[in-house]
Amino acid sequence: MDSGECLIIFGTKLLIMKFRIIARKLFKYFLQGLIILAPITITFWAVLSLFNWVDSILPDFIHRLFPRLALDENGNPRHIPGLGFILVMVIVLGVGYVSSSFIVSKLVELFDNILEKTPGIKIIYSTIKDFFEAFAGNRRKFDRAVLVSIEAPDVWRIGFITHEELTEFGLQEYISVYIPQSYAFAGHLYFVKKERVRVITDITSTDAMKFAISGGVTNIDD
Repeated sequence: MDSGECLIIFGTKLLIMKFRIIARKLFKYFLQGLIILAPITITFWAVLSLFNWVDSILPDFIHRLFPRLALDENGNPRHIPGLGFILVMVIVLGVGYVSSSFIVSKLVELFDNILEKTPGIKIIYSTIKDFFEAFAGNRRKFDRAVLVSIEAPDVWRIGFITHEELTEFGLQEYISVYIPQSYAFAGHLYFVKKERVRVITDITSTDAMKFAISGGVTNIDD
């Protein structure tokens, strides 16, 4: 092999090395851009989809109630951007405000009892109600963050106490702990002994939930 062929081979290998370095940098830049844009894009898409879905309900609803009102020049239900979303927000806020009064709260409680005792409906209603109350409201469940050992004594998971007494299941000295999954709107429920649970006192339950759902990559607020 003469010197010319050696130079060609060396030059080819050098170009391949440079190409690999450039490819790695481009891939690194792509991942950095994806990390920055993905949460923003997904959040914007979710909010926009919810906005459009709620906003699309109003025109047909008004048209059914008042067939001759809110029609455009072609006789179709008039669409006013943002009006449906604003109306739903006003209704939700109004219901929340009115329900705080004594009389209305008793009526809501009566209606709540009727739904919870209606066969078939009570399963769907009670499940959805308990789910929303677990995250918000005066009776929310996920307000006590803990560390729980499931697989091994030195391995801990972030969880939330949901019940401190499980005598109805025939278990003494046990509590129920819900453990959320990272990057998923789901989780697992475990019955564990109290000595395998440590209450988290240094951070809030909200920060603990964010830390668990994000896979431990989010920052904890001071």
